[in-house]
Amino acid sequence: MKQGILSWSNSPYTTFLSPPFPTTLKPKFPKPNFSKITVTLNSVEESPLTGRERRQMRNARRESQPASNWREEVETRLIKKPKKRYASWTEELNLDTLATLGPQWWVVRVSRVSGHETAERMARSLARNFPNMDFKVYVPSVQIKRKLKNGTLSIKPKPLFPGCVFLRSVMNKELHDFIRECVGVGGFIGSKVGNTKRQINKPRPVDEEDLEAIFKHAKEEQDKADQEFEEEQQKNEVLNSKKAGVDDALLVAKTNALKSPGGRGRKAGKATSLKLGSTVQVSSGAFAGFSGILKKLDSKTGLATVGFTLFGKETLADVDAKDILAKTS
Repeated sequence: MKQGILSWSNSPYTTFLSPPFPTTLKPKFPKPNFSKITVTLNSVEESPLTGRERRQMRNARRESQPASNWREEVETRLIKKPKKRYASWTEELNLDTLATLGPQWWVVRVSRVSGHETAERMARSLARNFPNMDFKVYVPSVQIKRKLKNGTLSIKPKPLFPGCVFLRSVMNKELHDFIRECVGVGGFIGSKVGNTKRQINKPRPVDEEDLEAIFKHAKEEQDKADQEFEEEQQKNEVLNSKKAGVDDALLVAKTNALKSPGGRGRKAGKATSLKLGSTVQVSSGAFAGFSGILKKLDSKTGLATVGFTLFGKETLADVDAKDILAKTS
């Protein structure tokens, strides 16, 4: 009997259809080339370790490393774990807890212009109202020296940190409120604490290392200012000595002119006979006896500009035209 495919239909008669290809299909696939791997398994009959035995082995391995003892590290962490400082936010707002820190340096905000006056006023008020309290008031500044024209020495402080005054004391609420009420004080430098209901600016102490750096910086600036003042004084002394030498030379020349015969009774020629570029001689005045070259002649003011040679340099001076004479060879 030939094989066929039964087709489905609604008719009660079934018919067989013969397919156009053979029913048994055998597809051919290429065989892949695998490399041969030889594995030898040695079956070892070992009983599995229990949990207790594994823990014992782990503990023994940890204890065999003395450099990193995990038990000591855990105990050290638990000891160094910071505890909660305040039980509630109301306790954090209590400024009396700052007294437990002992004497500390605090920064007070003052006016940038009148910082020294405010510091002196605050120190006097503290000494008057807290006589048994030890405190220090420090204003980092440089003493600037300056010599005035009348010969007196003027010293003015120049603040290194304008608007800041350093106070060393034991802080509490009473002292905090008293300093805030001083004239010219704007409060303390710190951080805000509290919650949305109430907030205050709690003072924060200055580290000792930072304060030592401030002391060192103030000393360096003071030494620098003193050195600059000394250099300026030396420079002024040199200039004054040169000026004194010029005055002495003028005085000697004037004396010689007065001692010369006919120096007083000699009359000056007319200004109209003078020519620009000619050599003239001064008969009276500060430059009496000096000879120079006439540079300019002003008929309205009656002044003549004469160039004198002093110390190898030409110096111009205004002289009355009546006090100069045309020098004849």
